Amino acid sequence: MTFGDAASVAIDKYFHKTIAHEAEVLKDKDPEELHQMRVGMRRLRSAATGFAPVLDLPKEAAEGKIGKIARVLGNLRDLDVILENLQNRYYPTLPEEEQEVLDKALLNLLKQRHRALKAVKTILEQKSYQLLKKSLADWLEKPKYRAISQLPIAEVLPDLLLPQVSEFFLHPGWVLGAEVENGEVKVSDNLNSEEVEKKLAAEGTILHDLRKQAKRVRYLMNLFGEFYGDTYEAYVEDVKAVQECLGDIQDTAVLEEYLRDIFDFDLKKKLPEFEKSLAASRYAGWQKWQVLQRRYLSSEVRQNFRSTLIRPAVKAETNGDAALAQS
Repeated sequence: MTFGDAASVAIDKYFHKTIAHEAEVLKDKDPEELHQMRVGMRRLRSAATGFAPVLDLPKEAAEGKIGKIARVLGNLRDLDVILENLQNRYYPTLPEEEQEVLDKALLNLLKQRHRALKAVKTILEQKSYQLLKKSLADWLEKPKYRAISQLPIAEVLPDLLLPQVSEFFLHPGWVLGAEVENGEVKVSDNLNSEEVEKKLAAEGTILHDLRKQAKRVRYLMNLFGEFYGDTYEAYVEDVKAVQECLGDIQDTAVLEEYLRDIFDFDLKKKLPEFEKSLAASRYAGWQKWQVLQRRYLSSEVRQNFRSTLIRPAVKAETNGDAALAQS
């Protein structure tokens, strides 16, 4: 299987995954359809980015064009997540007086969602999106590649994966809440909830950025699972766990930010039980994060991760259609 073969299989898979949900997204009856379309669009973008050295895509289907649509879908999806968390996770546990305050927030968020849905429908009906779909469909009929397309995919996989994984390992978020003693990084596992709150208030954006890098690595690695073995898949699950536990922390921060935009009062004074619930969620996410942080501050774990990427388990003769079928 060549570099070009793998690229076209990935583009085909995620292009069709994306458009398969388009009609249902426009109907807006099931939020899962939006989620799946957004995932498809993100993975399509990851494929365009990951295979950029070999792809010769038309300008109408450039990575930036895909990203623009993904962001509009993402705005609506983010509001769905906020509403889901607020309505089903926090609201039912709060005292009546706090529920009454949050009723105003829910109405405001529903109005914002209506505008976000309108933006999604607008962009999916625009000429630029129709051109993107047509150009990708045409490209898949007759793919165009760059000069290195005939290289065996197994030979180039480490060069594709290692740069993104290196950025992941070198991210400053890994040492947040850790201390260096005699040249060794040690995780501070004795922080209480209040101390974690202060640290996140001061430096939480670093973890949010690490989460985004984890997402990029996960989506890229998902493209190539069939070229490796179980150890590789275990590392993909680790990266997914990093993304998810940091995502839980970020979700509470986003929810608070939306509420501060809506209300002109101190949330801790007006919604004390709600704020305690958010802090508890953050602390639980932080504790999960520390398990992964401790694991990935180990030089042995990082070296084994790199060694796995350097040695694909499935060689170049792997059938193209089968190789990415499960990615």
